[in-house]
Amino acid sequence: MAVQTTAASPITDRERHAAAALAPRVSLVIPAHDEAPTIAAVIQAARLALPGLGEVLVVDDGSTDGTAQVAQSVGGRVLRLEPNRGKGEALRAGIAEATGEILAFIDADGQDDPAEFPRLLGAMTPDVAMVIGSRFIGTLYDGSITRSHLIGNKAITRVFNLLYGTRITDTQAGFRLVRRAALDPTLLRAMRYEIETELCLHVVQRGGRVVEVPVTRAPRGGGASGFETARDGLRIMRRMVVGRLLER
Repeated sequence: MAVQTTAASPITDRERHAAAALAPRVSLVIPAHDEAPTIAAVIQAARLALPGLGEVLVVDDGSTDGTAQVAQSVGGRVLRLEPNRGKGEALRAGIAEATGEILAFIDADGQDDPAEFPRLLGAMTPDVAMVIGSRFIGTLYDGSITRSHLIGNKAITRVFNLLYGTRITDTQAGFRLVRRAALDPTLLRAMRYEIETELCLHVVQRGGRVVEVPVTRAPRGGGASGFETARDGLRIMRRMVVGRLLER
């Protein structure tokens, strides 16, 4: 199923210059579970897009297919978790381990294009706490998202905006940047796919400015998503509501 929104424009010279200036201060954190077929290409494309990238940290979440070895072979620093713990725990471990002032996140499945990192960094002006690469103001290619996941993402984002007074289009995007100073890692609790929503509400509750840029989304390069629509959708909704109630 193809969903056409506004196609991402070519990376500009301004975005490339901004990315080059910020790259040494960036830690790229990649959560990965059984992504050996795609992890090398993701790391290599990120390094090509961001010469001088400060760090590439792969959090190998209990993989059994050699993901860690492949990541190390192309220069990734690997943090291994055993057994598989879930995306939320993997990203929390990566945030705690990373050394950069700016944390960059991308999934290991090859659906997001690391070549678009300069667009995200170009939007990371001094007054911005988080930049989200939004699929829904960019382009979704055939097979990049199922109808049920599309509907679920839209519903989750709508509820988030109603609860927190925001105008975000893609709260569940895994492709994003956040300033370390905008986070208190000790307050993060997510274990699974609620981590993206938790990062959003954490930044918003602390008064941080969130901006979005259009990105492209392709079908998975291999493997299978561990997202369970009912289970994980309920976890995400619960995290949003509890966060709002505790804020009061």
